[in-house]
Amino acid sequence: MVRWWSMRLWGAHLLGLVCVAIAIGMGGWQYDAWQARRDAERVDLTHAEPVAIGDVIGPDDPFPTAGLGRPVEVRGTFLATGTVLVSGRPGAQGADGDWLVTPITVGDDSAPAVPVVRGWVPAGTDLASLPAPPAGEVALTGWLQPPEGSGAVDEDPQDDVLPELRIADLVQRVDQDLYGAYVVAEEPPAADAAAGVQGATLDQLPQASRFTGLRNILYAIEWWVFAVFAAFLWWRYVRDATSERGTEEAESEAAGDAVVPSDP
Repeated sequence: MVRWWSMRLWGAHLLGLVCVAIAIGMGGWQYDAWQARRDAERVDLTHAEPVAIGDVIGPDDPFPTAGLGRPVEVRGTFLATGTVLVSGRPGAQGADGDWLVTPITVGDDSAPAVPVVRGWVPAGTDLASLPAPPAGEVALTGWLQPPEGSGAVDEDPQDDVLPELRIADLVQRVDQDLYGAYVVAEEPPAADAAAGVQGATLDQLPQASRFTGLRNILYAIEWWVFAVFAAFLWWRYVRDATSERGTEEAESEAAGDAVVPSDP
């Protein structure tokens, strides 16, 4: 009886292994290409033409999925009394730090406000050592982000450092209503930059279209299906070759080849 490790099956094993490995590798390559195209589109969306924040979200609206990472323009007045630091924010080089956050009214001084991440500072920076936000009406451009709320505990509710950017925590510090969103400023105000405040990085990028890279993911699935099919063919061939019937047929063929016809 032929065993699966028999030398006569080595060729089948090698062919099956090569086919499966190539198909899995090609599927992985197409999957990586799908992810790369979607990531590139998400980054490109952050460079779209900014629109007024009111065109994306209203003061009483839930956060719109389509607004994630959308460049927006905000014009209003900073509410200096609402300035806080949000801890645990990595910088551009991965260093631990804090966000410098101040709400800004969207319109006149009594209008609802939206929290703005003015920039990033190293961990341990004293809020009192940082510049006050610009006075008077200002205009800025930034990226829209959804509010946070993972349930992190504020160990010292009396200080000006928050564990995450929760609207419920900020609304207690200002008289205005707050939008259900926040904006990451494209660049720190001039006074902040002069004091060493760096630009903050986005926590969440925009969502890519569901059709972006569709061809790549379909190719990946096609290759993986081929890998399964190749593995099935290998298994079927080895099973038949090692069965008693397969062994008998192989022995009959070998015996027939060994018969030497006699001269008449």
